[in-house]
Amino acid sequence: MPRWVGTVVILGFLALLIIPSIRTLSFNVWFGSLATGLSFAFVALGVYISFRILDFPDLTIDGSFPLGAAIAATMIVAGVNPYLTLPAAFLAGALAGMVTARIATGLGIHSLLASILTTTALISINLRIMGRSNIPLLNEDTIFTPFAAPFREWLESWGGETLLHLANNLLVILLVGALVVIVKLLFDWLMRTEWGLSLRATGDNPQMIRALGTDTNKMILLGLALSNGLVGLSGAIFAQYQGFADVGMGVGLIIAGLAAVIVGQTLFRPKGIGAATTAVILGMILYRIVIAAALNIKIPLPGGDVFRIGAQDVKLATAVLVLIALWFTQMQKKKRKSQNHVTH
Repeated sequence: MPRWVGTVVILGFLALLIIPSIRTLSFNVWFGSLATGLSFAFVALGVYISFRILDFPDLTIDGSFPLGAAIAATMIVAGVNPYLTLPAAFLAGALAGMVTARIATGLGIHSLLASILTTTALISINLRIMGRSNIPLLNEDTIFTPFAAPFREWLESWGGETLLHLANNLLVILLVGALVVIVKLLFDWLMRTEWGLSLRATGDNPQMIRALGTDTNKMILLGLALSNGLVGLSGAIFAQYQGFADVGMGVGLIIAGLAAVIVGQTLFRPKGIGAATTAVILGMILYRIVIAAALNIKIPLPGGDVFRIGAQDVKLATAVLVLIALWFTQMQKKKRKSQNHVTH
């Protein structure tokens, strides 16, 4: 099966969801999808670290994302500077990842079960931190507050009142986009250091890296700490963008992260760590745009009825997309193995 077939199928699936909605969606919906995609960009990076670099199936992100949101919301309500919530959320997420790593490597428990145990425990921990299931932030200062009024004034002077309704999303795109670029560049640099090369080798060939004297358990510990730290950071940013933190906001997030990684790598076929991180970030943005478009699809049916994808169908559509991409990936691997076998 040619490698381009998977790309064509995924593009066709995405086009089926997007094209019927292009004319019906407002600019604010498109910009909102872009802002949401950037807010979730660190989730895509976190999933890329655990699943692609470490080859460690980790479901902890379903708990570390709301953990970061809970830490940020609780600190903001308590009067702490919103910018201090970002490193705090990163450290909390990193601690959750380290717990999963210690359970898996120290106790010899399967990675999936270890991450499920940590995620289950985090449900209670997040409730303890928040004190209730939901904390609103609409009347609180966030990382966007200091720039909101000046940005609205500048936008009005430049484009008039017609652009004011786009101000919130545009501000998030600019600020979070700048943060994503900075973190991405730092991560790319880190992956080219000796430590980063050891981390990548741990996922590619753990036997070889152990033979060279590197502790693979320590690499897994640090890798999952970095992965879930980024996810916790994403939770803190998203909570301040949406204006609330909720204990259930991370449910099913692993599927969205996998969709971003698989779609990004399938469509862009990156070579090198820098291109790979760019691909997964673009994959998350594209995923959020597709979700927004899919919720506005209206397909006429016989008899005058109209078919629409509801919010309850989003997880199903995402699962189908990931399933298709994984199936094509497995088919390509089998074909390459058979070709290598014939060659030798």
